[in-house]
Amino acid sequence: MAGVVDLICYPVKGCAGTPVSDALLTPAGLAHDRSFMVIGEDGTFRTQRRHPRLALIRPTVSADGTRLTLGPVEAAANWGTVQLEVTTSAPRRHVDLFGEAFRGIDQGDDAAAWLSEVLGTPSRLVRVPPEHDRITDGATPGTSGYADSSAVHLLSRSSLALLDRRMAERGAPPLPMNRFRPNIVVDGGDWAAVPHTEDRARRIVVGGAELGYAKPAVRCAVTLVEQEAGVRRGPEPLRTLATYRRAAGGGVVFGAKFSVLRPGKLSVGDEVVVTQWGDAER
Repeated sequence: MAGVVDLICYPVKGCAGTPVSDALLTPAGLAHDRSFMVIGEDGTFRTQRRHPRLALIRPTVSADGTRLTLGPVEAAANWGTVQLEVTTSAPRRHVDLFGEAFRGIDQGDDAAAWLSEVLGTPSRLVRVPPEHDRITDGATPGTSGYADSSAVHLLSRSSLALLDRRMAERGAPPLPMNRFRPNIVVDGGDWAAVPHTEDRARRIVVGGAELGYAKPAVRCAVTLVEQEAGVRRGPEPLRTLATYRRAAGGGVVFGAKFSVLRPGKLSVGDEVVVTQWGDAER
């Protein structure tokens, strides 16, 4: 049986993820996933591509989403923490996500001061407004908060195992799953036997929810960042992925993005049932 072996939520875009055993899957993804984003003074989002130290920030959000704590992962334990009462009533401000204009609710000077010190550059924290009406692209349109694109990033363990074997042939060490920052990790059944099964899954029922395939996950320089250290290492995995996972439109793909067709509760251990298959899109 194929099942969910990991669920990971990323409350602040670009920051460290939080493994969870249970989560509500909303139309915009796992509850609170990418609900917050770090921006520069001009509103442009900050990313690990240019600010790899984001990986060392561990956000914790309360179940009701009203309180947020920013603190360090273990490797940066001397940073201290900042606790925030999340506001949805503060003035909106312009934010820029890959050249697209959205709005964000500024979360105040305490968060800004803490982030600016940690990242070494003026930064502020914004939250997705309740009126956020973003429509994501792909074979199955959907919505998401401040995710790069679709609401859910899904990856199988067998896909990573194949990549690790191919890197080993080139003398490179294996990589942990967190290099790819998935929301849902699947293993077992046919998914364990056949790498990149996620490429062909078009509709998935898991827990109380249903997912619709949107597009392949095109990989970028974030995969070069060692998440535990907050530094760029590299050229792997992009060098090896380029030998067998090149996309027709450019770049390399690894994992798949899905939109939420039916919200519901997800848990580690839930069976993953593919109700519609298609051809792998590259």
